[in-house]
Amino acid sequence: MTAAARLAALDSLPADELCQMAEATLAALVDVMNQETTLLRAGHMRQASTLTPEKTRLAQDYVGFARSVQRQSARLHQQAPEAVASLRKGHERLATQMAENLRVLATSRTVTEDLLTDVAKIVGQQDRAKTYGYGGAIKADPSTSARGIAINRAL
Repeated sequence: MTAAARLAALDSLPADELCQMAEATLAALVDVMNQETTLLRAGHMRQASTLTPEKTRLAQDYVGFARSVQRQSARLHQQAPEAVASLRKGHERLATQMAENLRVLATSRTVTEDLLTDVAKIVGQQDRAKTYGYGGAIKADPSTSARGIAINRAL
C-alpha cells in the first residue's frame, strides 16, 4: 500500500474510529515512555534502551494519526466532539510525559558524562611519571600517559 493510499484510508475512517485509534496509540506511547522513564531513574539504561524500537514505532503511528486528525478536524469536531476532547486530554498527558522523559534522559546523560570524565582524569593521573627532570619539574612521559577512553554513545 502506498503512503497516499494509507493516508486516504486513515482520512476516510469514521470519526469515532479514527479518534479511538489515535487515542489507543497515544495511550500506548505514554505507557512506554513512562516505563522508560522509570527504568532510567533506576539506572537501568540497557533495559530502557530495549524500549526504543517500540517507542519509535508508536511515535510514528501516532504522528500519522495526529496528522489525519488535523486534516479531518472540521469533520471530527462535528461528528465526534467528545472523542476529540478526549484525544486532546491524551495529547496533554503525552506532552507531560515527554517533558519528564526528556528531563530524566538529560540527567542520565549528564551523570554518565561526569562519571566518564572522572574516570578518565583518575586514569590519567595514575599514569603520570613521578620523577623530577633536569629543570626540577615532574617529567611527563608521553608514552605512559593515558591515551583516552572509548565511549559507547548508543545508550
